[in-house]
Amino acid sequence: MTALTQEEVVSHTRTVVQGLEALRNEHNSILTGINNSITSAQHHPPDSNVFSEKAGIIQKSLDQIELGLSEAQIMLALASHLQTVEAEKQKLRAQVRRLCQENAWLRDELASTQQKLQASEQHVAQLEEDKKHLEFMSTIKKYDADVQDSESSMEEKKDKSDDPVVDLFPDDDADDRAGLKRSGDFGSQASLAAMSPTPPSQFAQQVNAGYEIPARLRTLHNLVIQYASQGRYEVAVPLCKQALEDLEKTSGHDHPDVATMLNILALVYRDQNKYKEAANLLNDALAIREKTLGENHPAVAATLNNLAVLYGKRGKYKEAEPLCKRALEIREKVLGRDHPDVAKQLNNLALLCQNQGKYEEVERYYQRALEIYESKLGPDDPNVAKTKNNLASAYLKQGKYKEAEILYKQVLTRAHEREFGAIDGDNKPIWQVAEEREENKNKVKDSAPYGEYGGWHKAAKVDSPTVTTTLKNLGALYRRQGKYEAAETLEDCAIRSRKEVS
Repeated sequence: MTALTQEEVVSHTRTVVQGLEALRNEHNSILTGINNSITSAQHHPPDSNVFSEKAGIIQKSLDQIELGLSEAQIMLALASHLQTVEAEKQKLRAQVRRLCQENAWLRDELASTQQKLQASEQHVAQLEEDKKHLEFMSTIKKYDADVQDSESSMEEKKDKSDDPVVDLFPDDDADDRAGLKRSGDFGSQASLAAMSPTPPSQFAQQVNAGYEIPARLRTLHNLVIQYASQGRYEVAVPLCKQALEDLEKTSGHDHPDVATMLNILALVYRDQNKYKEAANLLNDALAIREKTLGENHPAVAATLNNLAVLYGKRGKYKEAEPLCKRALEIREKVLGRDHPDVAKQLNNLALLCQNQGKYEEVERYYQRALEIYESKLGPDDPNVAKTKNNLASAYLKQGKYKEAEILYKQVLTRAHEREFGAIDGDNKPIWQVAEEREENKNKVKDSAPYGEYGGWHKAAKVDSPTVTTTLKNLGALYRRQGKYEAAETLEDCAIRSRKEVS
């Protein structure tokens, strides 16, 4: 016979229990009947003895039945306990399997993490080497950027086709405050890429009327700027795309934060000269901001300005001009006609007009920007000197050398007064000393260069690189006028200033 399973034993035991209980009931019924018969047969002793003997037999059988029932109950209880134990055993086995799987996964993760750590340590070592190389290259590029001023250098070039393309400055929406765009110095070519942000004293009004980077994007924005400024676009672009995907999942495509991230990614693409991709993203951001924030919101003006900058970099000045004008109208309406950001927009608009030869409009825009900066930020604000350099650049393009010369001298005189106080016979600005040297060039020259008298060259650090650029611009203008001694004096001071800053 094959061995019975636990379930079969339990089933049979229950059947036996039922049978024994029925048999017990029958025995109890018989025993009751016999007891009744014994009572009625008390007067007949022979019958009474027979019934008593039968009652004893029935009682003994009943005791055996009770014993069988007790043993059957114990077997059922034991079977139930065994089932419970088996269930716990299976549960523990499942936990052991899961722990073994987790252990294996953790071992794999540990091995992978160790490999990544080793790779990261090697990468850090490589980055340290790259950093040293980049610092060296940065120094060279800074020098090259100072040299590459078109009309400011005025290097005896007669072919106007050699003039560099005017480079507009990006808006404060996502870029110019963090320095993503790495353009040349603000100088004769009227590049406003290095335009400084609104000073803290004027920042409150801008915050209230403008559109700041949202808090949840600020860390990511700063990280993207950091990578982009290092030229690590292979890291910056995926970061932006992942953020865009997450924002669209959580907030939907038509959300201002999505537009902000589109702006950031567009500026990264623009930095890579991927103008088509950047234009598509900026147009998308513009549509979202117009829809969600309104057509006259400062964020819309920021996107319009960035789009105008993009067109300007591609030489599409006619397409960029109406965008820039609309941005100007929004800023005037929201911030007021005398806000410094309006002056910044005027500078951009002037640059676009300058590239189209609209010099009457150029002068008007620059003059108005100058009035705003001087009245709102004061005559010593760096933007005043930068805008004067821009206006001088426009004068040079028209051959108005005298007007340009006056502006350059104003910038240098103001820088001198800030550093050394009021001008007198012994305290002269550099341009005046340069002209005196030009007049006395046939006489005995001083044995020491001008920069060593009173340390005037240190004053260039006040507005560097603007003052340095102005020195080179005026020096180039002197050279064009045949004032070579004066030109050399200014150029020598510019070189010394650049060395002081570096």
